[in-house]
Amino acid sequence: MESPARSRPEALPLPEDANALGIVDVAGIDEDAIADGPGLRFVLFVQGCSHRCPGCHNPQTHAFGIGTKMTVDSLFRRILANPLLTGVTFSGGDPMFQAGPLAELAERLHDAGHYDIAVFTGFTFEALLKIGTPEQRRLLAAADILIDGPFVHSLRNRVLRFRGSSNQRILDLPRSLRTGTAIWTEDPEWIDGDPVHSGPPAQ
Repeated sequence: MESPARSRPEALPLPEDANALGIVDVAGIDEDAIADGPGLRFVLFVQGCSHRCPGCHNPQTHAFGIGTKMTVDSLFRRILANPLLTGVTFSGGDPMFQAGPLAELAERLHDAGHYDIAVFTGFTFEALLKIGTPEQRRLLAAADILIDGPFVHSLRNRVLRFRGSSNQRILDLPRSLRTGTAIWTEDPEWIDGDPVHSGPPAQ
C-alpha cells in the first residue's frame, strides 16, 4: 500500500454513530493511483487500525478519529467525476473498522457502473467469516478483491504485486464467499508477474 496524502478535503464533525450515518474517517485520497491495484484507481485511505503491524507502511493511519470526515455521497460523486477510473481501492488504516459506510459506497459504485473494488485488511478472510460483524460481511459481499492478512516484516518481499508480505493473499471475493473458502483470484491483471499465486493462509 502506498502512503496516503494526495488531498484532504475540509473536515466535518464525526458523530458517535458515524458508521450508521454514512460518514468515513479519511486519512488520505489518491485520485489517480496505479500502485494499489491494476488500472487507474481511486484509492481511499481510511483512518484507524488496531493491528499496528511492525514495519507498517502507513503508521500515521493507526490512530482512530483524527482524519477528515467525509460522507459516502461526497466520495461517490468524487469518484464518478473521473471517467478514466477503472477501479477503487479501500486501504488504510483498516477499512474493516469502517465497514458500514464503505459497504454502502461499494454498492453504489457497482450500481453506477463497472468498477473493480478492492479492499486491503489486516484481518484474514477466515476470521471475517467466523467472527466478522454484519457490516464487515456486507463489505465483503460488495467488493471484488480482498488482500487479506497482516503485514509480516519477516515475510516482506518487494517483488510481490499489490501486497507487502508473502502471507497476504489476493482473493476472489465472489468465489470465496460462494464456497466459504479463500480462493485466490485468477485475474491476470492482479497476479501476473507475482512469484507466489497461492500459499498458506495469512496468519
